[in-house]
Amino acid sequence: MMNIKGFGAAEREYIRKHHTHEIKDNQCSSFLIKRIKAPVHLVWSHVRRFDQPQKYKPFVSRCIVQGNLEIGSLREVDVKSGLPATTSTERLELLDDNEHILSVRIVGGDHRLRNYSSIVSVHPEVIDGRPGTVVIESFVVDVPEGNTKDETCYFVEALIRCNLKSLADVSERLAVQDRTEPIHRS
Repeated sequence: MMNIKGFGAAEREYIRKHHTHEIKDNQCSSFLIKRIKAPVHLVWSHVRRFDQPQKYKPFVSRCIVQGNLEIGSLREVDVKSGLPATTSTERLELLDDNEHILSVRIVGGDHRLRNYSSIVSVHPEVIDGRPGTVVIESFVVDVPEGNTKDETCYFVEALIRCNLKSLADVSERLAVQDRTEPIHRS
């Protein structure tokens, strides 16, 4: 189990409930949490778009989905230059619009992320008196030969951190345009 000390009860429960991975000896796993000052429906509307990750993932230049958007669907993702990859083939493992959970597994491509699987969960939270969102993304991946677990986790965490920052920027920009009302507690 990943170390979840130092997080609130809600985050620990979300991680326990939605972010379990079977981790083998040659793999590393971690999770990141991002608070976004935008309502959950707005953030989820970006995260759930398996067919359009480029809307908030800065390293994706193009995405083509094969078939209907359903569990088992495959997408071919083109990666922008500057990363040690050009393509990635990814399968939709879970898309739960009620619980706001997306799970994706990488099944091919010209990169070193073998047996990569991620889970993203999106949860409502009040931030500064307004509707906000907590996004948790966890992953498990093989450690490539010649790398350590720490190096591999650091690399993947850096990519996810960039994606989550971009998701926050896009969502918060739209939330400002939407001007959600403060939540008044009695």
